[in-house]
Amino acid sequence: MSELFSLEPALDVPIVFVDLETTGGSTSEHRITEVGVVEVGPAGVSRWSSLIDPQQPIPSFIQQLTGITNDMVRGAPTFESIAPALLERLNGKLFVAHNASFDRGFLRSEFRRAGLAFDPDVLCTVRLSRALFPGEKRHGLDALVERHALVPSDRHRALADADLIWQFWQRLPTLVPLEALRAQIERTTRRYRLAGDITEDLLDTAPAGCGVYAFYGEGDAPLYVGRSVRVRQRLRAHLTGERRSSKDIRLAQLVRRVEWRATGGELGAMLAEAQWVATLRPGHNRLPRVTKSDPADAPWPFEGPIVFEEREEAQRIFHVVDRWRYLGHAPSLAQAAQLHASTMAGAFELSTYRILQSHLARGLRVMPLSVSRDTPESSVAA
Repeated sequence: MSELFSLEPALDVPIVFVDLETTGGSTSEHRITEVGVVEVGPAGVSRWSSLIDPQQPIPSFIQQLTGITNDMVRGAPTFESIAPALLERLNGKLFVAHNASFDRGFLRSEFRRAGLAFDPDVLCTVRLSRALFPGEKRHGLDALVERHALVPSDRHRALADADLIWQFWQRLPTLVPLEALRAQIERTTRRYRLAGDITEDLLDTAPAGCGVYAFYGEGDAPLYVGRSVRVRQRLRAHLTGERRSSKDIRLAQLVRRVEWRATGGELGAMLAEAQWVATLRPGHNRLPRVTKSDPADAPWPFEGPIVFEEREEAQRIFHVVDRWRYLGHAPSLAQAAQLHASTMAGAFELSTYRILQSHLARGLRVMPLSVSRDTPESSVAA
């Protein structure tokens, strides 16, 4: 197929169209057997491919599917040996693939084993096809070949399939108005290469469950504080999600650092979020309104500090509050007492007062910390 250079391109950025063949579908168990890359940039179009020695047998059904046999990869370079050159070829370019999470996942795992980080911006042409042609039921590569008159040369070989993706890309400006196409590409692209020190690997270390998080911008200026029952998932939705709102996209462009704290439960997350918002006063949060009827202080209805318990999976979390100030949480009553003892007295927190008053009225069970200290943990009510 001839290159359609006469059409205005959908994007004026360097792009790599990538396809892999592997020994199976698990990034932890299986390995790459072939890499194919069609690189499109200011210098034109170039193609590169290589067989890879997976250092494990290729299952017979995959040999039949791809035509790549154990004999063919014997003596081929290992991934580790080509990793630096391949990373240089891919780095800084939009990564386009069909079922892109598969190709990106395998490459990311292989690069990690070679001691290299790989976090490109990714565009999946399956998802792009679904978004552009919602009336169609099938969006696999064979369906695109049939529907868009693409010309296959050697199906299930890496470079040939990468070239089919490139052919599909060239067809799109003839099928979709350019501005609509560019807008959909922007919505579908996942931005893994983030500003500052934020990477996908960093997001992997965020809490899977309840917690709070804060975004910071240039000069470490607080931008936004949020809470979630799935912090890691929410961070990805903010920073790399496909269905981000325009507000999220604008915010993500400003972020330079992210901070988080696991809270072990939703009420703890509410208290920590309100405390962070009041302390940091981030520019993208709506600060709670303070009315004339709101107290500047309030009597504390307990003799001393209290704890309440939340559970996340099998973990017990004890939250400490004293005189309408949230002090944080600990995994045991003894550590909760230590937390209280090590925390200096602070000012009345209106947000803690509002949240806790509401939950106490709904029957929140609390215990005096002075009693809890000497009480076996098993006797504390859930």
